[in-house]
Amino acid sequence: MKMLARLALAGMMALAAGGIARADEPLKARIGVLRLSSSAPVFIAQDKGYFKDAGLEIELKFFDAAQPIAVATTSGDVDFGITAFTAGLYNLAGKGTLKVIGGMSREKAGYPLIGYFASNNAYASGLKTPKDLAGKRIAVTQTGSSFHYSLGLLADKYGFKLAEVKVLPLQSLSNAAAALKGETVDAALLPVSTARKLIDDGGAKLLGWVGDETPWQLGAVFASTRSAANKPLVTKLLAALARADREYHDVLLASIKDGKASIDDKTRPLLEIIAKYTNLPVEQVVGNCAYIDPDGKLDVRNVANQIEWLQAQGFVDKGFGVDAIIAREYVKAD
Repeated sequence: MKMLARLALAGMMALAAGGIARADEPLKARIGVLRLSSSAPVFIAQDKGYFKDAGLEIELKFFDAAQPIAVATTSGDVDFGITAFTAGLYNLAGKGTLKVIGGMSREKAGYPLIGYFASNNAYASGLKTPKDLAGKRIAVTQTGSSFHYSLGLLADKYGFKLAEVKVLPLQSLSNAAAALKGETVDAALLPVSTARKLIDDGGAKLLGWVGDETPWQLGAVFASTRSAANKPLVTKLLAALARADREYHDVLLASIKDGKASIDDKTRPLLEIIAKYTNLPVEQVVGNCAYIDPDGKLDVRNVANQIEWLQAQGFVDKGFGVDAIIAREYVKAD
């Protein structure tokens, strides 16, 4: 009997030890992102071990447009998405399948991110400034995308109707860039990282930056409803991102002059991380540093305006507002 008791006790201790070991294992999650500087804190947190320090094992999955990330998050292919707001994202969130849990990139004056670009032929024919886009053929990734919304804000600013523009949704950044270079469109809205080679090779002309014309909250961190309900996972994720947000802001953004970050001993390590994940040389990354709030705050008022505008255009279903999609227990409102 004593032998059996000792064996039973040993077994219980082994199980307890196993339970402790399992509790110490990192929480696993998949994040859907684009290879753009607007996701810089994600790359920094992954490369510098901030996710690992927070007790997470993160797998990054890369996409070529924002909308598929929202779909993948809903379907469970990824647990979190970090990308731009889109009509599709809002429609999914309005149905209760997604929750916004934090802020990411913003369009802000002085920080080049999304630009208006003209084909060479259109530029030669008089398309010289953003306000000249009225009546033109303009490539975007998808209907209701961040690029489409940016174009709508521009139309509101300069008093022309969005319906007067022939918006061509080409499904990906690479397709939109190819159409611009191939002269099958007059213009395109593209992130600077995608358009940089076009400009350097003389394949298109820069008209201006969205952040200088119409600043707005471009990107966010969002989660499937299942992931959002996992408070330990979300808390760890946001803590790691907040650490990277602050470093990115205080090191890289603080060095920006005339739209470009400095290259020095302090900034180079972060620039090289961003270059690694965006497949760009450091010399191009310096002009691609999107603005991100140092505390990861979200401009909730602007998000509400986005929803209302997209609903008015018929791109987003009616019947819900910003409070239905924001996870207030996590979001730091600006």
